[in-house]
Amino acid sequence: MVITKTPFRVSLCGGGSDLPAFYEKNGGCVISTTIKKYMYITSHPSFDKTQTVLKYSKTECVHNLDDIEHSIFRECLKQEGLEGYEITSIADVPQGTGLGSSSAFTVGLIKNLKCQKREYISDEEVAQMACDMEINKLGNPIGKQDQYAAAYGGLNYYQFNRDGSVFVEPILMSKDAYNQLEKNLIMLYVGGEHSASSILKEQSKNMVNAKEKEEGQKRIVELTHKLKYELEHNNIDAVGEILHENWIIKKTLASGISNPNFDEWYNKALKSGAKGGKILGAGGSGFFLFYVPEEEQEKFRKEMKDLPEMEFKFDHQGTTVIFVN
Repeated sequence: MVITKTPFRVSLCGGGSDLPAFYEKNGGCVISTTIKKYMYITSHPSFDKTQTVLKYSKTECVHNLDDIEHSIFRECLKQEGLEGYEITSIADVPQGTGLGSSSAFTVGLIKNLKCQKREYISDEEVAQMACDMEINKLGNPIGKQDQYAAAYGGLNYYQFNRDGSVFVEPILMSKDAYNQLEKNLIMLYVGGEHSASSILKEQSKNMVNAKEKEEGQKRIVELTHKLKYELEHNNIDAVGEILHENWIIKKTLASGISNPNFDEWYNKALKSGAKGGKILGAGGSGFFLFYVPEEEQEKFRKEMKDLPEMEFKFDHQGTTVIFVN
């Protein structure tokens, strides 16, 4: 049996610039951190060696890998040439909530299957393989940030180069500033599930066809550079205003990112002490992330009590094999 644990991520700034439609022309960058919420993948040989059994939100039992409905399971197993296994996925948070669960699943599955074959795979290799699987083989109109965050873990600056390569740089902060940043970020659940693909597909199309959308994304890249500078100089109070400006621009990039209810909640959050925030992931549903100074948090939680809070801590490690037998 092999068990892998892969973290979910919280993207702070730069989302959308990791889409090929943007970075192949302009280059892009994202700052994100992984959190202590995980995707677990377990695998072991099936009792009946002619059967492949998959357990996720549904159960599949097949004798031929081509008959697997779940596209990522199917293509990863075919790529690694593995059949006759029972594989289960369990997550701390539902899919479609903006925490990069789909890519965490892909990264964790690749890591798991490589371990079953007793093959070493580096963080860079697993990130590249996950990107190739989701973007090239399966044709999902998504970016690269989630795969790299799940593979590397930690608070990082990701640079997406025009040639498709990715540069990963840890954000170095004082321990006190890092801990205070963690305390000042509050995540509230607004409900529902979204299709990141549909929103990102529209966003990619807009970057090609609408000059003002591309200019908006360029401004988000500038904000990401600014955020990197402020974090590295331990100026965490700048995070709120950067998140706010990022959100104002992001809403203009595709129609499904926000809606009147989200705008109402966001405005209420600002009146309740938040300095800025954003919807996590592509948008449309899931979690709001707010930057709230510690002295404002009691008031903030009281005023925003109708939205469930999900407490979280930063995680420092990417996808990991936690059990082998």
